[in-house]
Amino acid sequence: MADFPPLASNFQRLTASLSPMPQIRRLPESLINRIAAGEVVERPAAALKELVENAIDSGASRIDVKLVEGGLGLIEVTDDGCGMSAEEMAIALERHATSKLPDEAIEQVTTLGFRGEALPSIASVALLTLESRVRGADSGWRKVVDHGQLVEEGPAALPPGTRVKVEQLFAKVPARRKFLRTPRSEYAACLDVVRRLAMARPDVAISLTHGERRILGLQAGEALADRVSGIIARELKDNSVAIDAVRESPSGVMRLSGIAGLPTYNRGIADHQYLFVNGRPVKDRLLVGAVRGAYADMLARDRHAVLALFLELPPEDVDVNVHPAKTEVRFRDANGVRGFIVSGLRQALATGDRRSAQGPDRGAMERWQQEPVRKEVAPALRSIFEGRDWSAQQPRVSEAGQAWRAYETDVMARDDYAPQGRASEQDEQVTPEDFPLGIARGQVANTYIVAEAADGLVLVDQHAAHERLVLERLRAAGAGDAVARSQALLVPDVVEMDEVDCDRLEEATEGFAKFGLVIERFGPSAMLVRAMPHALRKGDPQALLTDLADDIAKHGQALLLEEKLEHVLATMACHGSVRAGRVLRVEEMNALLREMERTPRSGQCNHGRPTWVKLSMEDVEKLFGRH
Repeated sequence: MADFPPLASNFQRLTASLSPMPQIRRLPESLINRIAAGEVVERPAAALKELVENAIDSGASRIDVKLVEGGLGLIEVTDDGCGMSAEEMAIALERHATSKLPDEAIEQVTTLGFRGEALPSIASVALLTLESRVRGADSGWRKVVDHGQLVEEGPAALPPGTRVKVEQLFAKVPARRKFLRTPRSEYAACLDVVRRLAMARPDVAISLTHGERRILGLQAGEALADRVSGIIARELKDNSVAIDAVRESPSGVMRLSGIAGLPTYNRGIADHQYLFVNGRPVKDRLLVGAVRGAYADMLARDRHAVLALFLELPPEDVDVNVHPAKTEVRFRDANGVRGFIVSGLRQALATGDRRSAQGPDRGAMERWQQEPVRKEVAPALRSIFEGRDWSAQQPRVSEAGQAWRAYETDVMARDDYAPQGRASEQDEQVTPEDFPLGIARGQVANTYIVAEAADGLVLVDQHAAHERLVLERLRAAGAGDAVARSQALLVPDVVEMDEVDCDRLEEATEGFAKFGLVIERFGPSAMLVRAMPHALRKGDPQALLTDLADDIAKHGQALLLEEKLEHVLATMACHGSVRAGRVLRVEEMNALLREMERTPRSGQCNHGRPTWVKLSMEDVEKLFGRH
């Protein structure tokens, strides 16, 4: 067996070979600028973001952006803003200089950034040419800085405003240059930056040229919906709803505006969600979670909403300085902000809830939405929806699975009726012009209802449609009250958990109590469950509290208790809805169509799938060569 040297002797040799600790010294200015640049300018898109934000903050009404090789070859930003004098340009190229803070109250900043913060950082890692002319001056001034060294300055001829050129980015920092991606990838990141800033300011004309190609040419003064849909997708304007919600906060007023795509107009990735706080584009987990919560029962888990949200709130209620690039924010009242966004989004989506993103006729749709919504149930629906006393059987309604299946025949007509037959005399007297979804004419594959509308054919997925109707019926019939009630446990459950998780849950006990979950601290590492929400009274307290603690750890607040209850209702609705493959009578089909016209969010099922599509008569005529 080989002899190994003692551990102590190895450590002594290692320490002896090391040089003595050097004395603490100040870093040179050039290295300080490079370190600062590493925090702000990690790629061309980051430099472009800073320059365009500076142009917006200067009061520009027009901004022109030119790129070469995705910004690796050239970034040029020209604006017609207030401009800078030669003296101001010299100060702007120094670190920690700005014109955007009138005093030392950094939390009161209302601009997108600090002009002097970005320019010296960019100039330290690139060849920067800065030209500017103050409005009313005879000429402008020009400064050229090559990787931190001033190499040229003098008069310049240009219109009032500022022009910034960035070339040779990271040319003298090869360690950073080799980590940049391909020109195509860098161009995609630059395009995303310009799009987001252009959405935030529809009052500013913005153009983008890449090489010899003109990519964007946005005019000033566009309506917000036109600007957003023009940037994201033209069809978004016809498949979205406007948002305008206001709520009082302790420090002032919060306002949420923008446009949100219908649940049936969705994407497989979340890169079409544009979020803004006080005009600043951000990527914030709390806001993303609020969007997901608002669409919780209207989108499949692997689908994502398309929207642009603009949140405005007092500056003292949000901290924009938690990230060097200011892409993340922190809210003083995170719970209040999330609740405001969820409620505002849901209210807005309710205004377009009967629409599907399949392109229905706009005229019929407008007439439909202008008609008053009847709160009472249509007489024809009593055989379908009012077959039982909802109030008397509420405790059983909250149960999912087999318990809910027992009431399927109470919600829908029984299976033991004759297959679809002729419409009744009353149905024959009704014309398709009377209803947006038309009159039922038959059933295909015992799954899809075929209806004749005034301007085309409507196909309805009977299971998906009725699933939504039952869910909304549960909410409207008092299921929401049943959910909010507590079901006291005969013997309180003791749930042992990590002490940190118990601390998180203890802080949220008051919020949980509003939904019927009554818990209290039971020692350092346990929680006592005294009551469960009515709809979850048969649930597992251990699993529920574990999920809630995980939610708080992930998002900083309890996000999903209400959403869990909504999921229970959605599961009940799925089990209680008419199945695909079931034969329906004509009067039942028509009753289903009429209830869809009166039910919120009937354009999509609980999983985000469309419940109906329309084939226009023009399309039908084309199929037969008549058009």
